[in-house]
Amino acid sequence: MTKEKIPSLSIEVFLTHYAKMLAGEKSIISETMIQPVSQVANMDDLPDFSAKGQTVLQQAVVLKLNGGLGTGMGLEKAKSLLMAKDRLSFLEIIIKQVIAQRNTFNCTLPLVFMNSYSTEADTRAVLNQFPELLQGQKGIPLSFLQNKVPKISTDNKEPAEWPKDPSKVWCPPGHGDIYTALQTSGLLDQLLKSGIKYAFISNADNLGANLDLSLLGYFAAQDSSFMMEVADRTAADKKGGHLAQYANGDLLLRESAQCSPEDAESFQDIHKYKYFNTNNLWVRLDRLKQHLDANNGIISLPLIQNKKNLDPRDSSSPEVIQMETAMGSAIANFTDAIALRIAKSRFIPIKTSNELLGLWSNAFILDKNNKVITNPRRQADYIVINLDNQYYKNIDDLQARFPEGAPDLLACQTLTISGDVRFGANVKIIGHVKISNTSDQPLMIASDTVLTA
Repeated sequence: MTKEKIPSLSIEVFLTHYAKMLAGEKSIISETMIQPVSQVANMDDLPDFSAKGQTVLQQAVVLKLNGGLGTGMGLEKAKSLLMAKDRLSFLEIIIKQVIAQRNTFNCTLPLVFMNSYSTEADTRAVLNQFPELLQGQKGIPLSFLQNKVPKISTDNKEPAEWPKDPSKVWCPPGHGDIYTALQTSGLLDQLLKSGIKYAFISNADNLGANLDLSLLGYFAAQDSSFMMEVADRTAADKKGGHLAQYANGDLLLRESAQCSPEDAESFQDIHKYKYFNTNNLWVRLDRLKQHLDANNGIISLPLIQNKKNLDPRDSSSPEVIQMETAMGSAIANFTDAIALRIAKSRFIPIKTSNELLGLWSNAFILDKNNKVITNPRRQADYIVINLDNQYYKNIDDLQARFPEGAPDLLACQTLTISGDVRFGANVKIIGHVKISNTSDQPLMIASDTVLTA
C-alpha cells in the first residue's frame, strides 16, 4: 500500500479491519442488544420546510457515490455511464438535475462525485463536457478518489497475488470509505473552509435521490448530525439490513452478516424491523469533522467480508476476501442521529437489468427538473419485472432482446420472462404477464403486439 502511495490514514484503517478479520470478529448484534424502531417521522406528513432549506442552501453540497463498475451487468466501465432515460446516462441526468436546481433557486450548489480508481477517468471525460458546472462549485473539485485496499486470499489470509494482471489484486473498500477519503483527499477541510456544512449523499444509480429543499430544511431544523432516509421493508427485503435502536434510543443498522443463526427468524420479520436504509444520507460535515478529530481520523464501522473471485470475470480465479464497510452504519456513531421515512419517489435504485428495463420504459419519465418520477398516467403503484438471468442479466444481452427499446409498460404490474424472448417495436404489456420459451430458438414477439393477462 505504501508503494502504491496510499495515504497513511487509509492504511491505518485497513490494518484495523485486517486485524479484526484475523481475530475472527463477526460484529454480531444479538436480539438481546437491540430493540425495533416502531415509528419514525414520515416525509409525507411533514410541514413544508422549504423556507428553512432556502436559508441554508448556500451551505449544502451534493455528493454522489460513483465508484461502481456494474460488473454484475457485464460492464467494464463506470455504471453511471449507462444510458438511463431519454438517451441520457445516469451521470448526465445527475448533472442536469443539479444545474436545474442552481437555476431554479439562483444558488451555488456544488456537485461532487466520489469515484474509484476504475471510474475516475471515464467520469471526468463526461464532466468536462459540462463546463458550466464549474460556475456553481465555489472552487470545489467535481470529484475525489476513493481509496483502494488489497484483496485477501482466503487460503492464507495474505494479500492476493495475480501476476498476469496485478491491477486485479486491488479493490475499493466499500462506500464506508467516504469518511476516510474525504479526509485523505483534503476535501472535507476544503468544504468546511468554503462554508459548506450540510452534505446530501446518495448512490449515482438512484435517480430518485436529489437535494430536496424541504428535506434540507427539515434536517437543518432538527440540528441533527446525521439523518438516514429509510423505506418500508417488504418480503423482498427481509434478508437485507434493517434499522434498529439500542435501549437508550440510539439508532444503528444491523446487516445479515451481523445476525446469529438463532436470530435469523426475528431478523427477517419485516413487521418487527420495519425500515431499511436507502443509502440517501444527510451529514453535518462540521460534526463529522469533530468526531473524526476526536478519534484519530477513524470512524467505527462494522467490517463486511465479501468473498469473490479475484478476477470478477473469471470464475476459475482464486477466491478472495474483499474487506469493506458501509457508510450507513456510521449512524451508530452519532447519538443525535435521526431517520426519516421517505416517499417511494426518492428511491428508484437500478441494480439489475430488471430495474433498468423498467426505467427505460414509459413507466417512468423525466420531469422538467430532470428528476426521474413514476409516469403520472400509471394507475398501478408498482411494477415488478423478473427477467431470465441466462438471457437478460448482461446489458448487451438486454439490448439485443429489446433492439427497438423497452415495451410499453404503462399499464403493466408484473412482467416475468423465462427463456430467450425477443421483442419488436411498440409491444404493449398490460396487467400481470408471463412469457415462457422452453425451446432452443428465440421466441419473437412481433411489433405492435398487445399482451395482457
